[in-house]
Amino acid sequence: MVSKRSKTGWNRMMRGLFQAVQMTVAAVGAYVIAERLLGHQGPIFAATAALVSLGYAKGGLRYRRVLEVAIGCTLGIVVGDLLMHVLGHGEWQAAIVLLISLMLARFLDNGAIFTTQMGLQSVLVVLLPPSQDGVFARSLDAVVGCLCALLLAYFIPEDPRREPRGDVRKLITEYSELLAESSRAVSDYDSRLAWHALVRGRQTQPLVDSVRTGLEASKEISYASPLHRRHRQEIDSLDHCIHYLDLAVRNSRVLARRLASVLDHVSLADDAVTSLSEVLADLSDAVLSLGNALAVSHPQSRESYLRQARNELFSVAARLEPHDMGVRTMEGEALVLMIRPMVVDLLEATGISHQVAIGHLPPLQSD
Repeated sequence: MVSKRSKTGWNRMMRGLFQAVQMTVAAVGAYVIAERLLGHQGPIFAATAALVSLGYAKGGLRYRRVLEVAIGCTLGIVVGDLLMHVLGHGEWQAAIVLLISLMLARFLDNGAIFTTQMGLQSVLVVLLPPSQDGVFARSLDAVVGCLCALLLAYFIPEDPRREPRGDVRKLITEYSELLAESSRAVSDYDSRLAWHALVRGRQTQPLVDSVRTGLEASKEISYASPLHRRHRQEIDSLDHCIHYLDLAVRNSRVLARRLASVLDHVSLADDAVTSLSEVLADLSDAVLSLGNALAVSHPQSRESYLRQARNELFSVAARLEPHDMGVRTMEGEALVLMIRPMVVDLLEATGISHQVAIGHLPPLQSD
């Protein structure tokens, strides 16, 4: 348990290393600029504004978040400076400043981060000793800190591909295991394994949501930052793939639920059991090949894995005719008919058109 927790903590620390360095550079840089260029004594609000503006965040619209926190932080300090100049310094003044700042924040924006930062910074201005550099010196320090944060976020952002790749790898692993467990459920004729696959499938939705959230931030960075504009096409391609992968994962949950019911109430022929199990196992392998394509950065390697995934999916698609698979019951046919659109979604995830994808499915035979 301790080893696992330590490993998780280490991985989390390493994932946040770039942001930690970025936050450190922004905070120290803002402090130095305010102290040495503006001549302010102990400009702690410059470092604070830079630090809270960047912050740690999982996904989200990065530039909007930085800008929102920066504006909230700066406005809070400005309001605090202004009201302290009018009302004076003390505890009841702090209460009035905080109340006015929170109400003004809610009037300007509905974001919780914006409101929190504006209220926090304004009350700190009132409670801390007055600045020796003038009434609005701390407001100017906050502007310096926020500008440093915005410049670093714009010109030196984190690689926008890193977080989505990590999330996609987790999603692919779970999805592949879901299909593999469904395959074992059929081969062992064990409905409990099918229910386990369903539980695993339901747990994939947070992973899909995480990928989508990370991709929103990645697209924002790739379109705005000069450093990462060259990655725009790769991120757009990943976004296209995730759309169809999401559909396939949803279909797999329906399949797992139906499979559990079939294994509980219907007796499938031996040929049907063998063919269904093999199809699901091969589909699991194809998903892993697709995951390899999404995880690599080299274009040639990515295209090679995509071709491999397509070929494996083409092989699965060509076998999805119930009668050819030895399926004779209506319930078994329903399982095959559920797998067909899933394979089409996965083929579209590899970059081919819908018409080409459905063209690889065999026509259904009439009784």
